[in-house]
Amino acid sequence: MKPRNIFSSASVIALSGLAFGCATEGPPPSQDLTMARTLVEQADKSDAQRYAPADLQRAHDELSSAEKANAERRYIEARRYAEMAQVDADLASARASSGEAQRAAHEVQRSIDSLRQESEHHANDPGTG
Repeated sequence: MKPRNIFSSASVIALSGLAFGCATEGPPPSQDLTMARTLVEQADKSDAQRYAPADLQRAHDELSSAEKANAERRYIEARRYAEMAQVDADLASARASSGEAQRAAHEVQRSIDSLRQESEHHANDPGTG
């Protein structure tokens, strides 16, 4: 085989590989992006900024990366980023819910302690009886 034919064959093989690589990207991850946006919005509306700011920021960054990859037709990468954004948004929301539950439990405990002190005060007060 002549060197020129080898080069042409190698070029055809390389271009075929690139074309095949692009073809395996699959369809745009529209559903994944929509779900990621929804979960990030829900996390924004919860108290995630207060209780899980790092998780929430990571979810925003991953969603942004997913949208950029999608716009550049890198669908596999976009899907991966969208899935990661979903996980981090869920985590941020869960930590926000947990933080709110802990805060509410602390408030209830303070109320119980206050009532207990008031009850003890009245029980020890000789003028009430």
